[in-house]
Amino acid sequence: MGQKSELFCAGEQRPGDGQHSGIKPQLAYSRRDLAEIAIVFALILVAVWTRPGHGQLLVSLLAMACVVGFALAGKWSPSELGLTQPLDGAVYILLAGALACGGIALMGIAFRSIGPGHSVPLTRSWQYAIWALQQEFILQCIFFVRLEEVVGSRRAVLAAATLFALVHIPSPLLTSLSLLGGILFCELFRRWRNLYAIGIIHAALGLTIAASFPDRWLHHMRVGIGFLVHR
Repeated sequence: MGQKSELFCAGEQRPGDGQHSGIKPQLAYSRRDLAEIAIVFALILVAVWTRPGHGQLLVSLLAMACVVGFALAGKWSPSELGLTQPLDGAVYILLAGALACGGIALMGIAFRSIGPGHSVPLTRSWQYAIWALQQEFILQCIFFVRLEEVVGSRRAVLAAATLFALVHIPSPLLTSLSLLGGILFCELFRRWRNLYAIGIIHAALGLTIAASFPDRWLHHMRVGIGFLVHR
């Protein structure tokens, strides 16, 4: 009885086996998260750099299908995606948005002599508000939560905001403001999982930017090919 039988030796866990078995699934999840981010990001870039038409519509629908599919298949609960707590941190989020809008409006005063802004009619503002909420769903529920798993919560704020800004190329002003806005949106989402309140301040900031800065710089807030062909 001085030696272990081969049966017991075969069933004995070697040092480090549990650690490696835990690392492999985590690595697989990280690769999947990054792949899903890359697919959605690539489709969005193709859509914004494709001229309006059937091709752009097809890519846009494919991108939206991937967003919905990845969100439903993901491991995050509705609460973690910010869909169940519309009042959580709402006061702080709306206050931050109001301060940001005020800052943008004050900055715009200095550029009024360059040219007028583009004030979106109230009858169309609600359409932009819906689009702003859709953008936040993509930014937070696809990009941020996955980057948070891969690089950590704080780094995910900057990483997701950078992706958000890159989509707004080649507009120099809108790209810069989108980076700052993306950091604000993601940091607020990191603190309070409230997609609705963040969608509201996103819409308010976008409309304030359009009305405050010269439209000759923003080209009706267009990005991608739309910014280049705007007259």
